[in-house]
Amino acid sequence: MRYISTRSAPDTQPELGFEDVLLAGLAPDGGLYVPASWPVFTADEIRAMGRLSYPELAAAVMQPFVGDAIAPADLTRLVTEAYAGFGHPAVVPLRQLGTHDWLLELFHGPTLAFKDMALQVLGRLFDQVLTRRGERVTIVGATSGDTGSAAIEACRDRASVDIFILYPQGRTSEVQRRQMTTVEAPNVWTIAVDGTFDDCQDLVKAMFGDAGFRHRLNLSAVNSINWARILVQTAYYFAAAVALGAPDRPVSFAVPTGNFGNVYAGWVARRMGLPIEQLVIGTNRNDILYRYVETGRMAVSTVEPSFSPSMDIQVSSNFERLYHDVAGGDGAAVAAAMAAFRATGSLPEDHGRWQRVREAISAHRVDDAATGAMIARVYAETGEILDPHSAIAVAAARALGRHNGTPMVALASAHPAKFPEVVTEATGIHPALPPAMADLLDRPERINRLPADLAAVQRFVSDRAVLGRRNTP
Repeated sequence: MRYISTRSAPDTQPELGFEDVLLAGLAPDGGLYVPASWPVFTADEIRAMGRLSYPELAAAVMQPFVGDAIAPADLTRLVTEAYAGFGHPAVVPLRQLGTHDWLLELFHGPTLAFKDMALQVLGRLFDQVLTRRGERVTIVGATSGDTGSAAIEACRDRASVDIFILYPQGRTSEVQRRQMTTVEAPNVWTIAVDGTFDDCQDLVKAMFGDAGFRHRLNLSAVNSINWARILVQTAYYFAAAVALGAPDRPVSFAVPTGNFGNVYAGWVARRMGLPIEQLVIGTNRNDILYRYVETGRMAVSTVEPSFSPSMDIQVSSNFERLYHDVAGGDGAAVAAAMAAFRATGSLPEDHGRWQRVREAISAHRVDDAATGAMIARVYAETGEILDPHSAIAVAAARALGRHNGTPMVALASAHPAKFPEVVTEATGIHPALPPAMADLLDRPERINRLPADLAAVQRFVSDRAVLGRRNTP
């Protein structure tokens, strides 16, 4: 399997293998890596996945994209180790909410969010590749809440990695923040940025765009700009669909969406042959994706705090991968569109590409009041307690699901204990943290606060990273 950048034509740059894409994260031209071609599973191959454990299924879905970079037996072992400590034996259990309505729980990992699904694997992939190569990387990432803690948990105390996570000051829940700032590991650093998640994301992209800085620190990424994140997440679409009858009947999914990586993994699963009838995205008040799907116009507006902070995003990086697909793989067109978007805050309108997006996904917007109401309603109906992000997925599923007998699966992306204030207000039940985190709110924090200034952040990273100290003139 070979990979190309979304912003370059295949014949204008060398195609990379899986290991190089894993370590690079972002392409040198600012694009995101995507496969040069798509593997497709047959119906029989998908049907056979029903006999596999979840780690075995995940490794089978990943293997065509990994190629000969990692032997199949080694990949299965690595993925099995990644999920061994999850809090449910099924790893991603399905819960039935109604006759055709289902909830896929993705929050049984160590930080209680769906980001663990990919990042526990990603940390081990880094170890596997870096150890074999005798190399070290400096990981920089941005988080709106959950990616940061999951990335830290996956990379803490690893000998070949320093990790720096940027998060927006005052715009995460207390549990989300403390899951990052209370980690005592010599290779972990968090930076509270005076700004929004989009500011954090821009700083990370700017660090990758600085060729000298990137080379000197051997930068790598754990955000969903890293293709491996998307790849690992694709597996749970297959697991849920097969459990509900695929490939012999279609399945639909509703996804709470901020940076678009989670729903893009569903798009990938569909490209690989999984019979997905509907892909529905749910947004909160930060509704740039909803507005685009409805009108064809993508224009940035102010990021506003909400009950679902992991979705408080206006610039959804992974949308570029989908845009590359609907643009027919025209990297030059993608580069021009993204440059215009960066310069003006608006994506150039293209009716044909918009229509191709609308054929693939639909969107629903859910405000805070409706989010709280859905948490209360599902609890009253079923006894299930949802976090705000999962409630948005359920609301989108119920609003736009075709109700034609096709199973509709809402992705439950976080444990309710990560957002106790909203959940308690809606249900009267205060969701408790698991025993291993019971003292989280009492642990000492390490907080490093910086302005949204590239030079200041680069100095911080360079002064503390092993490679930064070693390679500074």
